[in-house]
Amino acid sequence: MTNINIQNANKAYSKGGPLAVADLNLDIPESEFLCLLGPSGCGKSTTLRMIAGLENLTSGQIQIGNRVVDATEDGIFVPAEKRNLGMVFQNYALWPHMSIKENIEFGLKIKKVAATERQTIIEKVLKTLGIYQFKDRYPSEVSGGQQQRVALARMIAVSPDVILLDEPLSNLDAKLRLDMRAELKRIHTELGSTFIFVTHDQWEAMTLATTIAVMNEGRLQQVGPPEDIYDRPANRFVAEFVGTLPINILETSDLAKNPLLNDWVKAIWADAPLDPAKVGSVGIRPETIELFAQGVAVPEELASCSATILDLVPTGGNWIVELSIDGTRLFALKRQVDALSIGASVHMAIGLRDLHIFDTGGDRITASDPIHKCQNQEE
Repeated sequence: MTNINIQNANKAYSKGGPLAVADLNLDIPESEFLCLLGPSGCGKSTTLRMIAGLENLTSGQIQIGNRVVDATEDGIFVPAEKRNLGMVFQNYALWPHMSIKENIEFGLKIKKVAATERQTIIEKVLKTLGIYQFKDRYPSEVSGGQQQRVALARMIAVSPDVILLDEPLSNLDAKLRLDMRAELKRIHTELGSTFIFVTHDQWEAMTLATTIAVMNEGRLQQVGPPEDIYDRPANRFVAEFVGTLPINILETSDLAKNPLLNDWVKAIWADAPLDPAKVGSVGIRPETIELFAQGVAVPEELASCSATILDLVPTGGNWIVELSIDGTRLFALKRQVDALSIGASVHMAIGLRDLHIFDTGGDRITASDPIHKCQNQEE
């Protein structure tokens, strides 16, 4: 079990060129399952490769356990093979001419593990990952999910201090991804190793990680447990990137053009100690919007306003409800829509805890939570 500390890390692929990773400071405790999450080109894979020793830092320092493995000012660079890390790549990188057993044995031979001990380790990891019956087959003779298990088994066999995974599930279909997520969580629990997992898939990050680090344009945006990333996004980028159905964003300039919507939003934050002049936008997650049919009482702790249903879109387990508030569109996500119909008027309501408030620079403004009471705003 090993912790990782990254200090003031920068990475540019050419002298004087743009930074792929900029001023990264990140502390990863031992036994953590950390997901580096962000869009393509955000620097997450570069960060993983710097930890692995596959990329040199332009400046800064990386420490793994008690050992500094990369420090530009001190001229320190420990090569990848001496960092005792395991890595699983997106394409698995299995030797096609070796059997599954031989693929797993390869790293053990490199480490000069005795033959009898190799066989014991191989048999154990094959059984742990449920691929013992395929040990004599070649990678081309098993499925994508089984190849993924082989890659994991090969990595686990050498007992690395840290396990690095670079979008390892992206080539699998939905069912296999679900199975492998459960497998990875089980392996993490059993081994207690430090896992660092790179993904652009927020669902993977939310379901796998104990901690998520969100990156954008080479910079760290927020680090925290999945529930914090989702419920308390640090800025507009995190709020808009995380969420199965995109968050509703309302600019204050647009609110000023819609008196009904403006009064509703201000009623929600009425009891919050904030300066309205500093507010640049607000966000409302679709699943937090409560809808009440006309004539149904709205709980007094919620602020509400009238809205018209423009559309009801089925998505399988849920329905997307498209709403209009005096011409401004918002989306809600509901499990049941039996009492709703297109063209109907409803009361739309939320509380302060579900209103994400951002300043003019896009950073989160913390407001009192929960709200005590809001005046209802109706047409």
